[in-house]
Amino acid sequence: MSIRSELDREISVRNLIEQKRNSRSFNTLFEKAVPYFLFAIAALSVLTTAGIIYTLLSETIEFFKRVPLADFLTGTVLKPLSQTPEFGILPLVMGTITSSLIAMVVAVPIGLMSAIYLSEYASVKVRKTLKPLLELLAGIPTIVYGFFAFTFVTPLLREFIPQIQATNILSPGIVMGVMIIPMIASLSEDAMSSVPNSMREGSLALGSTKLEVAVKVVIPAALSGIIASFILGISRAIGETMIVTIASGSTKNFTFDVTQSMQTMTAYIVEVTGGDAPAGSTIYYSLYAVAMTLFVFTLLMNLIARTVSRKFREEY
Repeated sequence: MSIRSELDREISVRNLIEQKRNSRSFNTLFEKAVPYFLFAIAALSVLTTAGIIYTLLSETIEFFKRVPLADFLTGTVLKPLSQTPEFGILPLVMGTITSSLIAMVVAVPIGLMSAIYLSEYASVKVRKTLKPLLELLAGIPTIVYGFFAFTFVTPLLREFIPQIQATNILSPGIVMGVMIIPMIASLSEDAMSSVPNSMREGSLALGSTKLEVAVKVVIPAALSGIIASFILGISRAIGETMIVTIASGSTKNFTFDVTQSMQTMTAYIVEVTGGDAPAGSTIYYSLYAVAMTLFVFTLLMNLIARTVSRKFREEY
């Protein structure tokens, strides 16, 4: 009986050792496979970007075989459907820059002041309540913002600016500013909150007021994050589509008058893709030329944001 129990125990020990070996070999194999899997995921994102760039470049080159590059970059008239079509991109660039600047005029002061309040004045309870409520603005679909600009903001502006057109660049610019307030406020507040409290306490001990601490100590210390939030906000405004498509109209004006209808690059892309432009036509290829220009705009904004963040970054 004792001999049999001893054999059973030995078999059990051997089985346990074998299971541990199998488990160890599986874990080793899994650990070796994880880096390859993660590399494949990272490579997929890079390959996707490369595929987008290749598509844009190949079709853009085809467009410039038909339309001179100088005419495209310096032309102030965009008439793709005319009997004598013209493909100057400056009206679209002007509409994009104008709407983005209006949005930043609205978003920067409100977003920055909101960040100062949340970081320096609000209690922990108030901050935990207000910050999620503020970030709810970012969750509203942009098409809702577009209809809000067209049906509410434009009629409201007409009470003060009678000559404003039904579709104009001022209304969507203001609403885009409201839309990107959460981005600027949240990122700026995070940058300010990362400033050590010892800097605040030292300034207060020297007799500074709370406002002076915020303006002269916290903001300079968090300047890299704040400027990066501004540039990311501009990038978001440049790439916005539905708000300007609905509220700014499709008139390709090259003008500085914000009360008139203007078209942005994103709105033009929507117009062409939603129209009857046949594949292989010049209008069709102009879609990719404009998209490439928009890609360069956003790429430059992101590069500037990274450069500014590195230049003004403070280590604590």
